[in-house]
Amino acid sequence: MNISYLLTLIVLGSCCCQGVLSCPHLCTCYFSTNTTQVVCSNSSLSLFPEHGLPDNTTFLSIEFTNISSISAHHLKATPLLQELHLSGNQLHQLPADLLSGLPHLHTLDLTGNQLEHLPPGVFHHAPLRVLVLRDNRLLTADAHWLPPNSSLTWLDLAQNRLSSVPTALLQNLPHLEILHLSQNWLEKLPAGALNSLTCLKRLHLDGNKLRSLDPSSFQQIPNLKDLFLQENQLEKLPPGLLQGLGQLDVLSVSGNRLRSLAPGLLSKLPSLGSSAGQGVDLSLNPWQCEKDVAYLWEWLRSHQEISFSLEDVQCAAPEALKGRPVISLTAGEWGGSS
Repeated sequence: MNISYLLTLIVLGSCCCQGVLSCPHLCTCYFSTNTTQVVCSNSSLSLFPEHGLPDNTTFLSIEFTNISSISAHHLKATPLLQELHLSGNQLHQLPADLLSGLPHLHTLDLTGNQLEHLPPGVFHHAPLRVLVLRDNRLLTADAHWLPPNSSLTWLDLAQNRLSSVPTALLQNLPHLEILHLSQNWLEKLPAGALNSLTCLKRLHLDGNKLRSLDPSSFQQIPNLKDLFLQENQLEKLPPGLLQGLGQLDVLSVSGNRLRSLAPGLLSKLPSLGSSAGQGVDLSLNPWQCEKDVAYLWEWLRSHQEISFSLEDVQCAAPEALKGRPVISLTAGEWGGSS
């Protein structure tokens, strides 16, 4: 074979491969047979890296950069995209048609941006199963963000500024299994607000301002396994609050204002603490160690293996018992029969 002809083939082959294996500036690409993962995490990146994106990209991560806008046009280059991670950027808004060219997208993470308002229909165009909007500035969650009968199984709205539970939005999510509403400004959980979430398995309501709960709050979500209510302002838990939650494995009510537990509250919960390392956290509440503490005292003594932070389940009153772990008391000290 002519040497010059061979050199020409090598050059052409090199150019061809460079075209196929292109990667945007300031990004790193991981190529496999049919897919490409693109990761861009350079803080000097201020514009969407649309040039050089491989058209077989299925995973795109643009995180902790200075990009402040993104459009459907930008994403047109990645029609096979399945996961889009946009955490820690400077996004203030999203266009309504953002996902219109992404028929395979199942995961969208927008954690840690500056989103205050999102347009109706913004998540209609992709078959999302995971949507993370944590740590933004959202005041409301619109019912029209997602289509009726959405395929979403995971919704994270934690660390926003929601003052009410987005009941209308939740009614569009019959397949939802995980819901994060922690660290918002919620003061109440309306009766029936969660009734449409019959598949829900994990619920985070921690770090809000909840003062009370309706007895029926969780009775229509029988598959619930993990319930996080810590760091609210709850003064009591209704006797029937956990009725019918036969799958409940984890319960956290730490850091509230509970003074006693209604007798039987934690009874008839066969799965409580059944998984390794799971159980109940009752710590950091102002327990009143008088006769009303009887149920709590008895329950702790017989369920030590599934009770977290027992040393911090302490008496706040009477003064003589202040600071004592409830489980360390004798029946005579709290007024029970010896």
